[in-house]
Amino acid sequence: MTDCLFCKIVSGDVPAKIVRETGRVVAFRDINPQAPTHVLVIPRDHHPNAGALAAADAGLLGEVMTEAHQVAVDEGVADSGYRVVFNTGSGAGQTVFHVHAHVLGGRGLNWPPG
Repeated sequence: MTDCLFCKIVSGDVPAKIVRETGRVVAFRDINPQAPTHVLVIPRDHHPNAGALAAADAGLLGEVMTEAHQVAVDEGVADSGYRVVFNTGSGAGQTVFHVHAHVLGGRGLNWPPG
């Protein structure tokens, strides 16, 4: 999609601090981090939200989760604990409508969030 910020990051038209990438997934640092570790993991293909991705390609959703875990390992938060969050829809706080997983860690993450 030509007007999608994350599609522009995937294409290289918008810079991002990439921390991991595969043939189908890209992970980059959030520009407004909410925790010491805050990385977004996205599929290269455009899907508007987690539900749409699950319906279209459950295997790709699995790859996003696999990469989210690997980000946690690489960032050193896998053993102490981390959170993976998909905001789906504007009512849940989704502001970029290209599915993305937030990997958060590096500090205590109280429940419930927000």
